[in-house]
Formats: sequence, structure tokens, C-alpha cells
Amino acid sequence: MSNYAVELAQKLMQKKSVTPENDGAIEFLAEELKGLGFKTEILKYSDQGSPEVSNLYAKYGESDKNLAFAGHTDVVPAGDESKWTHPPFASEIADNKLYGRGAVDMKAAIACYIAATKEFLNDNQDFKDSLSFIITGDEEGVAINGTVKMVEELKNRQEKISHCIVGEPTNPTKIGEMLKVGRRGSVNFTIKVIGTQGHVAYPENANNPITSLVKLLNFLIDYPYDEGNEYFDPTNLEVTSIDVANPTTNVIPETASAKFNIRFNSEYQSQDIIEMITMACDKVLGKYEIEHRVSGESFINEDEEIKTIMVNSVKEVTGSEPKLSTTGGTSDARFIKDICPCIECGLINKTAHQIDENIALDDLIKLKDIYRKTIENYFPK
Repeated sequence: MSNYAVELAQKLMQKKSVTPENDGAIEFLAEELKGLGFKTEILKYSDQGSPEVSNLYAKYGESDKNLAFAGHTDVVPAGDESKWTHPPFASEIADNKLYGRGAVDMKAAIACYIAATKEFLNDNQDFKDSLSFIITGDEEGVAINGTVKMVEELKNRQEKISHCIVGEPTNPTKIGEMLKVGRRGSVNFTIKVIGTQGHVAYPENANNPITSLVKLLNFLIDYPYDEGNEYFDPTNLEVTSIDVANPTTNVIPETASAKFNIRFNSEYQSQDIIEMITMACDKVLGKYEIEHRVSGESFINEDEEIKTIMVNSVKEVTGSEPKLSTTGGTSDARFIKDICPCIECGLINKTAHQIDENIALDDLIKLKDIYRKTIENYFPK
């Protein structure tokens, strides 16, 4: 049965489902789950200016006690494929490792959960509760035609989901090292400062926007937002781009722009952050334009049931207790939390999005065993 997880991961990784392409990945999983007795539904969503995305909701049983697994079949681009030791979509095995785009993030985790589900159902023919899958093809991109719309549809249908396991790669160095019980919020900003162009020898006749922008960025970087709390690190700002587009050395430019991201903890909501940045701009800058996009709100899972079950399951398989963490980027848990408590458990994230992305086969099997033990502990006989 262990080989089934590896074989399924290989087949899924061979689908070139680079966001927003699907390449049959969703249909492949739907057929696989149908074979296990799941009712499957492919949900397609689109929005103005964005491509249509295929998503999958699959459910076994009709009970309101419904443990869900969430994941995504879309992957980031492979980059320069000539630099890969093993072709990114060949899903080759070498030195007891599975290589390819999606090995870590996160096709192999989906395969592990399906394999765990298959084992569980084979050994529990009288199973009366429910298992379900929430699988999107739109997580690595703008994430507007995937899980967020599936969640709204499930809400409208009054579909009951008790808890959800999200299969994002959660471990820094070894399987079972870390579980994610929440995530920081994220807001992206673009600030454009508008000055007056002029000759550098006559600064009194100009208004240098770069000077004002640098003052603003220094203020925002040094600002003590908070000290963090029990579950979260302090709120952090990272500048990602400064753009002046000035090819000369003797002209003060008219405009200067900067982009930055703020990852904030549970001390704030996104609107608090937006208001803080706007107030700082008003204080430091003259004429300016501001744009912002919220990637997600900060949240923490306070539900003890799923945390206890997953911690115990990891301990039974690995022999060690995982750390409960909120580190890392955003995930689709930021949407699913609106319908049920979420916890994240997946593979080692060390090679995610890298050239020669890979996972050890032994780790893949361990994750499958953790998922199997979690299902067993969630539905005790």
C-alpha cells in the first residue's frame, strides 16, 4: 500500500499544472477518488480579467462529522529547465528521492492523504462518517477563482465540515517537526511619491521625491509595531522594490515608487495596518498615491480537538512532539478557517519552489502514515 502513495504522487506531478493551467490534474484526482467511493464535483470559476480555474470537492458519506483535507494541484513555473538535474515534470526517482515540481508544494501531500484514506476505508468497511477533499487549481496565483469561491459555495449549500487539514509543507528539517495552527496576515503596498523634476544643481527649483520616500521607508522599517505574542512573531515590514526609472545623474526625477509587504500578527486586522501606513504617508510625504492589496488576515486556531489529535498522531508515527507554529507565508487556510477550524501538516519545505524540488521517499511514507493515524484517531472505533 505504501507504493500507492508514491505512484499517485508521480502521476499527479507529471501534470504540467502551472498556475492557472490544469493539464487534467483535477480530473485525474476526481477519477481516483471516485474509485474509492467518493462523490466528486468539479467546480469551475472565473472572474473578469482572470482565467477559468478548475477545482474539486469530493465527499465520502453523508455525515455532519466530516473531516476535510485541503490542497492545491497548481504549481509555480519550473524556471530554466536546463538547470534541473531531473526534468521538472518527469517525476523521476533517484537516490531514494522523488524529484519534480510539486514534490514538496504540494502534490505529494495530496497523494499521501488519498493513500491514507484508501488504507483507512479498506480497513473500515462499516465507516459511517464523512471524509472530504477541497482541492483547488488556484493557490499559487492570485487565488480568486479557487478555495475562496469554493468556501462561499459550501457556505451557501450549508455543507458541514467539522475540521480541515491543509497539506502545505510545514516542516523546516524533518517530518512531524512542525504543525501550523495559524498564519500571519499580509498586506502589499505600492507608494508613489510625486515631486517636481529639476536640475540637480538647482535643488531649490525642484522637489526630490526620493528624499521623501527614503524618509518614509526608514520610518516604517524602524517603527515598533508590536512585540509579538504567544503564537506570533512581531509584525514585520520588508521593502521589495524601489523604482525611480531615472537614467541620468543630473536630473531630479518627478516620481519615485516603492513596494513593500507587511506580515502582521493577531494584534491587528488588515484595516489597522492600512490606516497606520496611510497616516505615516500623510505625516511624511507631500503629494503621493497609495495602493494596497490584502492577501489574508491573521488568524489562530483555538480548537483543541484537532490540535490534540494531530499532535498525538505525529508522536505515534515519529516518536517526537511537533511544535505548534504560525510562521511562513499565507495558505488557503485563511479562507477555510471561515467554515471550520484548520490545522496544517505537510512535507519538508526546504526545496519548495526551487530547482530540483524533491522529497525523500521515506518522508513521503511517514506523512502518509501520519495522515492515516490522524483519520483513525479522529474517527475512533
